Amino acid sequence: MSAENKPGPVEDHREREQGVLVYPVFSRRSGGLSLGINLFPGSKHCPFDCPYCEVFPFKTETVFDTGLMERALAGCAIRARESGNAVRDICFSGNGEPTTSPHFPAALAASSRVRKRDAPEAALVVITNGAGLLDGERAALLQEYAAGPERLDVWLKIDAGTPEWYEKINHAPVPHAEILAGIREFAARAPVTVQTMLCAVDGEAPPPEEEAAWERFITETARAEGAAIRAVQLYGKARPAPGDPRAEKLPVSYLEKRAVRLKRAFSRAGINSIPVCVYP
Repeated sequence: MSAENKPGPVEDHREREQGVLVYPVFSRRSGGLSLGINLFPGSKHCPFDCPYCEVFPFKTETVFDTGLMERALAGCAIRARESGNAVRDICFSGNGEPTTSPHFPAALAASSRVRKRDAPEAALVVITNGAGLLDGERAALLQEYAAGPERLDVWLKIDAGTPEWYEKINHAPVPHAEILAGIREFAARAPVTVQTMLCAVDGEAPPPEEEAAWERFITETARAEGAAIRAVQLYGKARPAPGDPRAEKLPVSYLEKRAVRLKRAFSRAGINSIPVCVYP
């Protein structure tokens, strides 16, 4: 079924694995209808190998096409408006790290056009693990859209404060120190929304030293000159993953405890304007 004649929005994201370019979903973090853009309809492409990742192995013959995506996105936005469903955001996520796609710049421009014309109330969001920030051209593009009139909301993954937990929860070839440096440099030039997955890995919750290092990094990044963190999202494992049972859901009380601790750290640092939100 093509993205242009799909039925209404769904609760999960599994239709991405059927080769669709645009998939409407009800998103807990968006708080309503999100129009997802999938730059990798043929197979998964991501430099991270997170055990909680919900993208199952798949292969299709679909090739991404910016023009088709733009038409599908416009159709979804128009149908949502006609049915009385407010579009909360247009979101780049899909089957991998969107900033690494060669189509990302053109797709970002196309989605911005659609939003301006057909869903002006919607936010424009990219969910990223930060790998693209290590590429100068991609970092500059994200900065242009985030700091400019498009107000691109960059949901930036920071799952780990220590190299040890980074290896367990992200298992990426990119050195942890480089990722953190790229994040800190970008956050000093353009606003970001921090997103952190909190789950157990191999039966182990994040240890105390990991909690402290993560909290310290977020607080120091927020205090840096020119930094603008829009919000911090702490979210838990809510969907099945091909790596199960390596990653397991943690109690809601744990997520709430981490949120309280971060708020206290912000308060001690004189930061009182950054919301910390929990999504179990």
